[in-house]
Amino acid sequence: MKKSIIRGSGFFVPPHIVTNEDLTQFMDTSDEWIRQRTGIHQRHWVTEEDMYGASDLGTHAARMALDKAGWGPEDLDFIIFATLSPDIMFPGGGCLLARNLELNATPALDIRQQCTGFLYGFATADSYIKSGLASKILLVGAEVHSTGLDKSTRGRDVTVIFGDGAAALCIEAVDTDENVGLIASALHADGHFAEALKTELPASNLIKRLPDGISTDDPRYFPFMDGPGIFKKAVRMLPKVTKEALEKAGLALSDVDLIIPHQANKRINQAYGQFLKLPEDKIFHNIEKYGNTTAASIPLALHEAIETGRIGKSGDVVLFTGLGAGLTWGASIYIFP
Repeated sequence: MKKSIIRGSGFFVPPHIVTNEDLTQFMDTSDEWIRQRTGIHQRHWVTEEDMYGASDLGTHAARMALDKAGWGPEDLDFIIFATLSPDIMFPGGGCLLARNLELNATPALDIRQQCTGFLYGFATADSYIKSGLASKILLVGAEVHSTGLDKSTRGRDVTVIFGDGAAALCIEAVDTDENVGLIASALHADGHFAEALKTELPASNLIKRLPDGISTDDPRYFPFMDGPGIFKKAVRMLPKVTKEALEKAGLALSDVDLIIPHQANKRINQAYGQFLKLPEDKIFHNIEKYGNTTAASIPLALHEAIETGRIGKSGDVVLFTGLGAGLTWGASIYIFP
């Protein structure tokens, strides 16, 4: 049976670091306020000097992953690119990334699942592999949030959370009867809660996508989040979908060596751990360094966990989970070969 095996991982963040103290220069906030509510100490943002689009960040991460896998770009059968912050309205970032890799025929698919982009992307890659449609897939999550944030006190509840970054995985089809690779995924969406986390403008459901008479600093041009509502939804749905994925995999929570949740808010992940009665070292955190990098968040954390030796030995079981705009949520389980 064909199994989806991770052969290499990579990441990239722009070099410019924005600390919580830096944010106090243009909004009414404090380092203590941000740390207490989110667990974030700093984040990386693009600058005018090193201006990157999401596909550029993704290209750097992809090259690292390809190098670790021992692949060249020409070895790829398929590219899956997850982002909510594409370089341009269209075409998709996957095509731009392929161009950066000097490919001219490799199929590329963009997905817009926001914070669950990695979960949906990995499940899609697994389906392509199991169906025989692809053998070597590049999965990339990349975001440039900083250029679309309201950097005033009005927008601080959202702006302090988000960072720019990218991460990539090289995923290969391997014929084996061993219980390895991506062994279970549980994915969900409920558009009835779409208003809880959104950016409203520009919009194709208007006769003019950029309506006349509206200032460019209108709040509808910036991300809106019902923070308390999202928090409550996450701490209720994430434990539930975790149990669903475990049941699909035929595993118990005690079989999991490490949980890598989406890095949206450290308080959400701590509440999730408390609900499941998990020891603190069972959940991986790196939000304090990068903030919420949305589609890049889980693969970036996975890359760090592998590089630091927290996970990656043969037989190690890792569980990924997350919830984000849509609303979308899910969990998946991977066993290292």
